[in-house]
Amino acid sequence: MIRLIHFGRSPTTAAIIFGRVAVLTRVAWLLSLFAITGIGQIDDIIRVETELVSFEFRVTDAGGNPVSGLSADEFRVFENGLERKIDFFQPMSRPIGKRPLALVFALDVSGSMTVAELESLRSSLGEFVRRLEAPDAYFSVITFAMNVRTVVPFTNRKQKLIEQLGWLRHDRDGLSTHAYDAVDAAVRYIVRKGPKTKRGQIPQRAVVVITDGFPVGDVVSPNTVIERANNSGVSVHSVILPSFLRPAQGRTPVITPFEASRLTESTGGMSILATDKNLDPILTRLAAAIEGSYVLAFYPERNASGEFRSVKIESIKGYEIKQNRSRYQIRD
Repeated sequence: MIRLIHFGRSPTTAAIIFGRVAVLTRVAWLLSLFAITGIGQIDDIIRVETELVSFEFRVTDAGGNPVSGLSADEFRVFENGLERKIDFFQPMSRPIGKRPLALVFALDVSGSMTVAELESLRSSLGEFVRRLEAPDAYFSVITFAMNVRTVVPFTNRKQKLIEQLGWLRHDRDGLSTHAYDAVDAAVRYIVRKGPKTKRGQIPQRAVVVITDGFPVGDVVSPNTVIERANNSGVSVHSVILPSFLRPAQGRTPVITPFEASRLTESTGGMSILATDKNLDPILTRLAAAIEGSYVLAFYPERNASGEFRSVKIESIKGYEIKQNRSRYQIRD
């Protein structure tokens, strides 16, 4: 029996009837939900979306070439030095696996980028997107110089993306290059607008930064960007186009501040130094790395809340592993 308790005055008959109807309606809704999905299935969905700790990683051989087609039993995962059971495993496998992809291009349009580099960039990005395009692959473009701007919101239409790239222009009046701010904005945009984790699918999240490698005037520090990217499961890749301070022929290339920040390395990404005006081979290599990535996940211990726990993924066959983060924290 349902009792409504009011202080100060007795409930009216209408209020009592309304309360009973509301409760009975909710009960009926829950019963219909159980009948459609099954109690076990509801539990599975909740566990995948709220509890799994996932790690994106790339696998390369001794020559640095991506290795694809591997299975879960070819890897071992250790948490705080103790081996853990792999509860979820999936390769990128586009387009067969159709694992969702959210990728943001962060493009440097500061004055130090040459007109020829921008033109080469426009033509090369089209081929890059073509290789990874699929109905559940979403791409976005932001530009940065003194300001960070979203040029193309997330779209899975390649033609729309290419058309918008045709409007790229230099920010000739900019006196700074906010590369770290741009990556931070891209990571937050992926979290807000990118595809979400669904049952049986953990989306891949990536940022591709194309820059001369000399950030100036950033508000956000590299360490903050690394932490945010790790917490969000985002890998940051970079293509460095050194428009100035180019190495003399036969000398070792100059390490740019962006490379020295270890942003790509700390998020499991790949950093490539462009030594040729043709960007097609570079972006093809980068697309292959993204295309050949894997994700594994496990359920954390119930008492793991609040503490940082280290995670290491190993290949049984001795391949090199680059994972997007090396630790995690479960917050209450």
